[in-house]
Amino acid sequence: MKTIFKTIRENIFTPWGLWLSFLGVLLATALVAGLSVFWFGLSITNLTDIVPWGLWITIDLSSIAVAAGAFSLCAIVYLFGFKRYEPIARTATFIGFTGYSMAMMALLLDIGRPDRFWKSFVYWNTHSLLWEVTMCVGLYFTVLVFEVMPIVASFEWLRKKFPRIAEKMEHMHHYAPVLAILGLGLSSLHQSSLGAVYGVIKARPIWYKPEMSVMFMFTAILGGVALTLFASMLAARLTPKAKVNDILVERVSQVLGYMMIAYLYWRFWDWLAQTYTYEPGRTEAFKLLTSGTLSFNFWFGEMLFGALIPTIILLYKPTRLSPFWRMLGLAMIVGGVVAFRFDTNIVGFLTVISYLPGEAMISYTSYSPSLVEWAAGLGIIAFGLLAFSIGVKYLRVVDHRLTSEEYETVHVMADDAIKA
Repeated sequence: MKTIFKTIRENIFTPWGLWLSFLGVLLATALVAGLSVFWFGLSITNLTDIVPWGLWITIDLSSIAVAAGAFSLCAIVYLFGFKRYEPIARTATFIGFTGYSMAMMALLLDIGRPDRFWKSFVYWNTHSLLWEVTMCVGLYFTVLVFEVMPIVASFEWLRKKFPRIAEKMEHMHHYAPVLAILGLGLSSLHQSSLGAVYGVIKARPIWYKPEMSVMFMFTAILGGVALTLFASMLAARLTPKAKVNDILVERVSQVLGYMMIAYLYWRFWDWLAQTYTYEPGRTEAFKLLTSGTLSFNFWFGEMLFGALIPTIILLYKPTRLSPFWRMLGLAMIVGGVVAFRFDTNIVGFLTVISYLPGEAMISYTSYSPSLVEWAAGLGIIAFGLLAFSIGVKYLRVVDHRLTSEEYETVHVMADDAIKA
């Protein structure tokens, strides 16, 4: 009995054990909530015909956005030849794989009939942007599976127990340039067409604008790179398993700061253009966003703390060189992207237009997630945190010490040791 209590104390009552226990509770709760949704349907949620996309779609849009560091950083490394940033691209690839996994979990809950998810891949509707998004998500996730194989192959247990499988998975690293090209194309199509899904819906005037595709693409790149850098720095401060090259992180952060200037410029003109004339539905939704119930989220979550302040932090050299301020700035950008995706999604639903004959009548509705939605949503987030935690601890996801050639040397040495 003493031995059992000692084992529990040594394995559970540690920071790592407590962290896993906390995530395990969230995952178990989410499993119950998810099964309830599958059994009883969406009627147990607060989603309606008027507000069909809520918390889960926000998690889906945010997960996909912060996963975009994979295609952007892989393109920089393998297509433009900036090999010194390969360790950061390695981290971004794993985060991308995790983010798209989270997005598909959210979609599986949200579609109402998860047993029919496969029909989009069999019965093609080439006139639907949602179909194109579905195909790109599925295909790009397949690319990410191949891209993440060399990372999983570094798992020591796998290399010892199944050396041949690990060797084949590691060999996928040689196809990284090809996978980077496929990933760039598929993810670019997906990120932009995701914005186009909103941008072509004329019945929601606040969405109906051509720049939605660019906004979704741009925010995805910003959020994906920011999360990759923030997660790397945070992991290095929580565990010795993670090693970061602060010079590389600082250089990418500076480039990100300049990109934020372009983002602020774009958002300014997008905001100003909507004040020129009155248009039923759009004007009311814009007021709801800038001076109504969503105004705090817009001005503080999106613009001030999500864009302006982090831009100053990353461009002002003393704050950028400070790890604390740099991490704070990167976290703010990620939060700003999530706020943008939430505001964009929900504001179009909260303003309802009546298209009866005569003058268009504008009314407002409200939405707050149910307990089931929160439980399932937090479980999806917990899955992402668990996956990244395991990746840092066992797969060297955050290790900026080695170049690609050095990685291959280490793996060859490990293979020789296994064969010996």
